[in-house]
Amino acid sequence: MEITASNPLILASASPRRRELLQNIGIVPDEIIAADIDETPKPKEQAKELCQRLAESKAKKIRETHTDCFILAADTVVVRGQKILGKPENEGEAREFLKLLSARRHHVISGMALINPDGKCISRVVDTMVQFKTLTPSIIDYYIKTGEWEGKAGGYGIQDFAATFVKNMQGSHSNVVGLSLYDTIKILQSGGYLATDH
Repeated sequence: MEITASNPLILASASPRRRELLQNIGIVPDEIIAADIDETPKPKEQAKELCQRLAESKAKKIRETHTDCFILAADTVVVRGQKILGKPENEGEAREFLKLLSARRHHVISGMALINPDGKCISRVVDTMVQFKTLTPSIIDYYIKTGEWEGKAGGYGIQDFAATFVKNMQGSHSNVVGLSLYDTIKILQSGGYLATDH
Protein backbone atom coordinates (compact mmCIF):
# COMPACT_ATOMS: atom_id res chain seq x y z
CA MET A 1 0.00 0.00 0.00
CA GLU A 2 1.25 3.46 -0.89
CA ILE A 3 0.99 5.72 2.14
CA THR A 4 0.72 9.40 1.24
CA ALA A 5 0.31 10.94 4.68
CA SER A 6 3.19 11.79 7.01
CA ASN A 7 0.96 12.04 10.09
CA PRO A 8 0.97 9.01 12.41
CA LEU A 9 -1.75 6.35 12.33
CA ILE A 10 -3.22 5.23 15.65
CA LEU A 11 -5.24 2.05 15.94
CA ALA A 12 -7.79 2.66 18.69
CA SER A 13 -8.18 -1.01 19.56
CA ALA A 14 -6.49 -3.52 21.83
CA SER A 15 -7.49 -6.38 19.50
CA PRO A 16 -4.43 -8.32 18.32
CA ARG A 17 -6.54 -9.63 15.41
CA ARG A 18 -7.10 -6.14 14.02
CA ARG A 19 -3.41 -5.35 14.30
CA GLU A 20 -2.52 -8.58 12.49
CA LEU A 21 -5.06 -7.94 9.74
CA LEU A 22 -3.55 -4.51 9.07
CA GLN A 23 -0.05 -5.95 9.03
CA ASN A 24 -1.20 -8.53 6.48
CA ILE A 25 -1.79 -5.68 4.00
CA GLY A 26 1.35 -3.76 4.90
CA ILE A 27 -0.15 -1.20 7.27
CA VAL A 28 1.59 -0.89 10.63
CA PRO A 29 0.03 1.61 13.07
CA ASP A 30 2.47 4.00 14.71
CA GLU A 31 0.64 3.50 18.01
CA ILE A 32 -2.03 1.23 19.44
CA ILE A 33 -4.19 2.87 22.08
CA ALA A 34 -7.33 1.20 23.40
CA ALA A 35 -10.13 3.71 23.93
CA ASP A 36 -11.84 3.45 27.28
CA ILE A 37 -15.50 4.24 26.66
CA ASP A 38 -18.88 3.05 27.92
CA GLU A 39 -20.03 0.39 25.46
CA THR A 40 -23.49 -0.11 26.95
CA PRO A 41 -26.18 -0.17 24.24
CA LYS A 42 -28.81 2.55 24.44
CA PRO A 43 -32.47 1.54 24.84
CA LYS A 44 -33.86 0.17 21.55
CA GLU A 45 -30.53 0.81 19.81
CA GLN A 46 -30.06 -1.45 16.79
CA ALA A 47 -26.81 -3.35 16.26
CA LYS A 48 -25.69 -1.28 13.27
CA GLU A 49 -26.36 1.98 15.12
CA LEU A 50 -24.52 0.66 18.18
CA CYS A 51 -21.42 -0.40 16.25
CA GLN A 52 -21.18 2.86 14.33
CA ARG A 53 -21.67 4.95 17.49
CA LEU A 54 -19.06 2.99 19.44
CA ALA A 55 -16.48 3.09 16.62
CA GLU A 56 -16.91 6.84 16.26
CA SER A 57 -16.82 7.33 20.04
CA LYS A 58 -13.56 5.36 20.33
CA ALA A 59 -11.93 7.43 17.59
CA LYS A 60 -13.13 10.71 19.13
CA LYS A 61 -11.87 9.66 22.55
CA ILE A 62 -8.32 9.15 21.26
CA ARG A 63 -8.48 12.36 19.22
CA GLU A 64 -8.92 14.34 22.44
CA THR A 65 -5.20 13.87 23.08
CA HIS A 66 -3.89 13.12 19.56
CA THR A 67 -5.20 15.84 17.25
CA ASP A 68 -2.46 15.56 14.61
CA CYS A 69 -3.00 11.85 13.87
CA PHE A 70 -5.12 9.55 11.78
CA ILE A 71 -7.20 7.50 14.21
CA LEU A 72 -8.79 4.21 13.14
CA ALA A 73 -11.35 2.55 15.41
CA ALA A 74 -13.78 -0.35 15.12
CA ASP A 75 -16.39 -2.23 17.07
CA THR A 76 -17.91 -5.63 16.32
CA VAL A 77 -20.96 -7.50 17.57
CA VAL A 78 -22.68 -10.74 16.62
CA VAL A 79 -26.44 -10.62 16.12
CA ARG A 80 -28.81 -13.59 16.21
CA GLY A 81 -32.35 -12.49 15.43
CA GLN A 82 -32.81 -9.37 17.57
CA LYS A 83 -30.30 -10.44 20.20
CA ILE A 84 -26.92 -8.71 20.28
CA LEU A 85 -24.10 -10.98 21.41
CA GLY A 86 -21.04 -9.15 22.64
CA LYS A 87 -18.03 -10.71 24.33
CA PRO A 88 -19.08 -13.44 26.79
CA GLU A 89 -18.13 -12.73 30.38
CA ASN A 90 -17.64 -16.37 31.36
CA GLU A 91 -17.76 -19.97 30.11
CA GLY A 92 -21.47 -20.28 30.82
CA GLU A 93 -22.35 -17.29 28.68
CA ALA A 94 -20.02 -18.47 25.89
CA ARG A 95 -21.78 -21.83 25.95
CA GLU A 96 -25.20 -20.15 25.67
CA PHE A 97 -24.00 -18.07 22.74
CA LEU A 98 -22.77 -21.14 20.86
CA LYS A 99 -26.08 -22.92 21.47
CA LEU A 100 -27.91 -19.91 20.02
CA LEU A 101 -25.70 -19.92 16.94
CA SER A 102 -25.82 -23.69 16.33
CA ALA A 103 -27.40 -24.63 12.97
CA ARG A 104 -28.54 -21.05 12.44
CA ARG A 105 -27.62 -17.94 10.54
CA HIS A 106 -26.30 -14.90 12.33
CA HIS A 107 -24.76 -11.58 11.39
CA VAL A 108 -21.37 -10.19 12.30
CA ILE A 109 -21.71 -6.42 12.25
CA SER A 110 -18.82 -4.00 12.56
CA GLY A 111 -18.68 -0.25 12.76
CA MET A 112 -15.51 1.41 11.49
CA ALA A 113 -14.43 5.01 11.91
CA LEU A 114 -11.46 7.09 10.83
CA ILE A 115 -10.75 10.62 12.02
CA ASN A 116 -8.07 12.42 10.03
CA PRO A 117 -5.85 15.29 11.26
CA ASP A 118 -8.36 17.80 9.86
CA GLY A 119 -11.01 16.37 12.19
CA LYS A 120 -13.06 14.76 9.42
CA CYS A 121 -14.77 11.57 10.57
CA ILE A 122 -15.50 8.85 8.03
CA SER A 123 -17.47 5.82 9.13
CA ARG A 124 -18.85 2.63 7.66
CA VAL A 125 -20.92 -0.31 8.86
CA VAL A 126 -20.13 -3.79 7.52
CA ASP A 127 -22.50 -6.77 7.76
CA THR A 128 -21.46 -10.37 7.12
CA MET A 129 -23.90 -13.28 7.28
CA VAL A 130 -22.54 -16.50 8.78
CA GLN A 131 -24.30 -19.86 9.02
CA PHE A 132 -23.05 -22.46 11.49
CA LYS A 133 -23.44 -26.20 11.26
CA THR A 134 -25.11 -28.02 14.14
CA LEU A 135 -22.87 -27.78 17.19
CA THR A 136 -23.18 -30.90 19.31
CA PRO A 137 -22.67 -30.70 23.07
CA SER A 138 -19.28 -32.42 22.69
CA ILE A 139 -18.11 -29.88 20.09
CA ILE A 140 -19.22 -27.01 22.32
CA ASP A 141 -17.47 -28.60 25.32
CA TYR A 142 -14.26 -28.96 23.33
CA TYR A 143 -14.35 -25.38 22.09
CA ILE A 144 -15.04 -23.98 25.55
CA LYS A 145 -11.99 -25.85 26.86
CA THR A 146 -9.73 -24.30 24.20
CA GLY A 147 -10.40 -20.85 25.68
CA GLU A 148 -10.50 -19.44 22.17
CA TRP A 149 -13.92 -17.89 22.88
CA GLU A 150 -12.48 -15.38 25.36
CA GLY A 151 -12.59 -11.76 24.26
CA LYS A 152 -14.47 -12.60 21.05
CA ALA A 153 -17.84 -11.19 20.01
CA GLY A 154 -20.40 -13.97 19.91
CA GLY A 155 -18.06 -16.29 21.80
CA TYR A 156 -16.02 -17.50 18.83
CA GLY A 157 -13.11 -16.56 16.61
CA ILE A 158 -13.36 -17.62 12.97
CA GLN A 159 -9.57 -17.62 12.59
CA ASP A 160 -9.19 -20.60 14.93
CA PHE A 161 -11.00 -23.91 15.49
CA ALA A 162 -14.40 -22.24 15.03
CA ALA A 163 -13.62 -21.99 11.30
CA THR A 164 -14.85 -25.61 11.21
CA PHE A 165 -18.29 -24.43 12.39
CA VAL A 166 -18.95 -22.32 9.29
CA LYS A 167 -21.29 -23.91 6.76
CA ASN A 168 -21.90 -20.78 4.70
CA MET A 169 -20.87 -17.15 4.62
CA GLN A 170 -21.94 -14.09 2.66
CA GLY A 171 -19.79 -10.99 2.90
CA SER A 172 -16.37 -10.09 4.22
CA HIS A 173 -14.38 -12.87 5.91
CA SER A 174 -11.92 -10.39 7.42
CA ASN A 175 -14.87 -8.55 8.97
CA VAL A 176 -15.67 -11.69 10.96
CA VAL A 177 -12.04 -11.86 12.09
CA GLY A 178 -12.22 -8.26 13.28
CA LEU A 179 -11.80 -5.72 10.48
CA SER A 180 -13.08 -5.62 6.91
CA LEU A 181 -9.91 -4.96 4.95
CA TYR A 182 -11.81 -3.85 1.85
CA ASP A 183 -13.61 -1.16 3.85
CA THR A 184 -10.49 -0.26 5.82
CA ILE A 185 -8.66 0.57 2.59
CA LYS A 186 -11.62 2.63 1.38
CA ILE A 187 -11.83 4.84 4.48
CA LEU A 188 -8.03 5.23 4.70
CA GLN A 189 -8.10 6.43 1.10
CA SER A 190 -11.07 8.73 1.70
CA GLY A 191 -9.40 10.20 4.76
CA GLY A 192 -6.14 10.90 2.95
CA TYR A 193 -3.90 8.37 4.68
CA LEU A 194 -3.50 6.08 1.67
CA ALA A 195 -3.04 6.93 -1.97
CA THR A 196 -6.24 6.49 -3.95
CA ASP A 197 -6.49 4.09 -6.88
CA HIS A 198 -5.45 5.49 -10.24
